[in-house]
Amino acid sequence: MGEYIRVFLVGGIICVIAQILMDTTKLTPARILVIFVTAGVILQGFGIYEKIVEVGRSGATVPLPGFGYSLAKGVMKEVDENGIIGVFIGGVKGTAGGITAAIVFGYIMSLCFNSKTK
Repeated sequence: MGEYIRVFLVGGIICVIAQILMDTTKLTPARILVIFVTAGVILQGFGIYEKIVEVGRSGATVPLPGFGYSLAKGVMKEVDENGIIGVFIGGVKGTAGGITAAIVFGYIMSLCFNSKTK
């Protein structure tokens, strides 16, 4: 039960930060998205986000900073294995599963529901 609480708290804190930014600044949701992904990359570059993931598990990897974390982790791994070419292939390899899942599930939902424009 304690693990569920940790996941909920870490994911909730990330979402609260985003909500506070939307309510108190003039940043658009798209800019907040970019800030969160970039923050995930930077924090992983310094080794900080890995510690957040150890505590929050999926509460830290599912939100947007988690995508940046996956990008940075993939790049760092590929650079270690393949040198400078890893900069170009690491992010794609590190996030391929998540991107594929988003496309597949998005397609399935488009088949199940009739979307309408506003």
